[in-house]
Amino acid sequence: MEKFVAVAGNIGVGKTTLVKCLCERLKWTPFFEPQGENPYLADFYKDMRAWAFHSQMFFLTKRLRAHKNLLSHQGSVIQDRSVYEDAGIFAHNLYQQGQITERDYQTYRELYQVLIEFLPPPDLVIYLRASVSTLHHRIEKRGRDYEEEIDLVYLKQLNNLYESWIDNFHLCPVLMVPADDLDFVANGKHLNLIIKKVQEKLMGKEEVIFTEKEVNGE
Repeated sequence: MEKFVAVAGNIGVGKTTLVKCLCERLKWTPFFEPQGENPYLADFYKDMRAWAFHSQMFFLTKRLRAHKNLLSHQGSVIQDRSVYEDAGIFAHNLYQQGQITERDYQTYRELYQVLIEFLPPPDLVIYLRASVSTLHHRIEKRGRDYEEEIDLVYLKQLNNLYESWIDNFHLCPVLMVPADDLDFVANGKHLNLIIKKVQEKLMGKEEVIFTEKEVNGE
């Protein structure tokens, strides 16, 4: 049976890596974040309040199109970050910071709510949860130039939004993965464990928990 799984989580938590690992093992098709330069980004960084709404609308459009495209794909797919995070995390964060006005934010939210009503949700969301210190360490380790300016305060803000968002996400089942404790790149047993839990969740098992013994390989 074809499945649609989305991997969610903060910057640096390991979403793209997990998508690649799962697709390699399960022979599913990966859908990564939409490519293409945002034409508003340069203006956004010069004047965030003036251009935040336009920039987020561009990202929302790209993400919605990607969601639609993967639904028409033959076979099971895994998506790296979902459209739900664009609205629930990043647009919300700009609104909280005062970079998007109340009027523009309500327009954005109304459009988002109408559009997702027409999009079938995933069969499962895998939420990678990690502490700010873990995120910061992994961001530094991968050494991307454009991430050099990301600070701990920003990561904490996003983490708080992610926790609130996932607590209120009810469109499909959620598998929470403790990314502080599991290293699915270096430890093959950890990847096997995640795959097992994903398969259990997709088979409809309500309570799927990563026990301390499983994480430690006992």
